[in-house]
Amino acid sequence: MRRLFLLTLLALLAVAAWLAFGLLVPVSPSGQKFVMLRPGYSTRRIARELKSAGVIRSRNAFVLWHAFHRRPSLKAGEYLFEHGANVIAIHQRLAHGDVYVHTVVIPEGFNMFDIAKALETAGLGPAQDFLKVATTDTALISDLAPKATSLEGYLFPNTYEFTRTQSMHDMAAEMVKQFRQVAAQVGLTQNAQGQNAQDPDVQRAVTLASIIEKETAVPEERPEVASVYLNRLTNRIPLQADPSVIYAELLRGTYAGALHHNDMQFDSEYNTYRHAGLPPGPIANPGKSSLQAAMHPAQTRFYYFVSDGNGHHRFATTLEEHNKNVAALRRVIAQQR
Repeated sequence: MRRLFLLTLLALLAVAAWLAFGLLVPVSPSGQKFVMLRPGYSTRRIARELKSAGVIRSRNAFVLWHAFHRRPSLKAGEYLFEHGANVIAIHQRLAHGDVYVHTVVIPEGFNMFDIAKALETAGLGPAQDFLKVATTDTALISDLAPKATSLEGYLFPNTYEFTRTQSMHDMAAEMVKQFRQVAAQVGLTQNAQGQNAQDPDVQRAVTLASIIEKETAVPEERPEVASVYLNRLTNRIPLQADPSVIYAELLRGTYAGALHHNDMQFDSEYNTYRHAGLPPGPIANPGKSSLQAAMHPAQTRFYYFVSDGNGHHRFATTLEEHNKNVAALRRVIAQQR
């Protein structure tokens, strides 16, 4: 009887030692280890994924620990492991939902193609998946821009934090939500819920703002750039905005990285050399100051502007004055070579 007791005791001590070793002794992963735990994974599947990644010693120890600590439940998501930790600490991270967040910076003036590439570079999914959402999920903005054929212009530039459990639709919706908030702040919409519904001025303003955004990176110049285009629109003079031609070719997949004289004859409604008036929709995603410039342009008689070669622009009322500014630009370029 005593022998049986000792054997039982030894067995219990062995199990306790095994459990303590599996639970308490930390594992140091070799470098950074990302583990994706998808919704619906069982505890055993989670343990298997963690073990395969080399971040826990024992699947069974993890399962047993969870059996006695079911509250709160383990959260799905992508986790980064780069420091030594034991099963208890890792279980706590999963229970708290300490998921890895991908920071994505969307600068002012990025178009949907740029955004799609940025999301892909951040490891959030194929660029093509985002472009599919951007060109089909127009219901996200249809109350403000019922004629929008894509989300271009309404994917507001900002720094976002996304997780891999979010869908491309979720990410686009977050960008549109940010647009709505800023649009309400500047008075483009009556409120954040978009009660300015079906207002054609919204799409018109965003389209103009997108061109302004692409034409100058200098915030204080944007009202003057807006005035040039509005003066041209008023007198039915083609806008002749190079960024719109680039966008036309991007939509067709023919942009080669630079514009040439022949490109100005590219057949597209977005080609503002061939078609007077605004293009059918935005050509990029404008920031707050460009939206404000489109809504509150400077009062000028300017019809032309050209770079001064130093990051700013020279504005002109007449073609003669504009030609002098172009000549000045050429001299600056010659001096810089």
